[in-house]
Amino acid sequence: MTKLSHTLRLATASLLVLTACAGARQTVPTPAPESPTAALWQQIQSANSNLSCDNDSQCHSIGVGAKSCGGPENYLAWSSKNNDGAKLKSLIELHSAARRADNNRNATMSTCIATSDPGATCRAGTCVLTAHDIAPPPGK
Repeated sequence: MTKLSHTLRLATASLLVLTACAGARQTVPTPAPESPTAALWQQIQSANSNLSCDNDSQCHSIGVGAKSCGGPENYLAWSSKNNDGAKLKSLIELHSAARRADNNRNATMSTCIATSDPGATCRAGTCVLTAHDIAPPPGK
């Protein structure tokens, strides 16, 4: 894949996410199947499949991915109701390291806009990211 087509794919994905409703259930684009981070992303999704909650204190947010200029690409909500989060956090650390390596190898550029942690809340028995006016940038 050429650098230009890679940049165009990233720009397209960014525009799609930025136009999505910020209050919608968290959606993070799945990496392309050829991506070395795809297997880690699937493991993260599996480790974070139970988002059930009884109250806000069981809901947490965690940064995922790595922007080329630093900081997470996105945030995920997760629940501590039936999970201490240790496996999820470990997988996210591995994924973030892989994303940093991808960024370095591909000379990836990003907007370098700081993305603040939106926090998480319990809505209708499910942990979700707290709604903000602007959707977070895409994760991988």
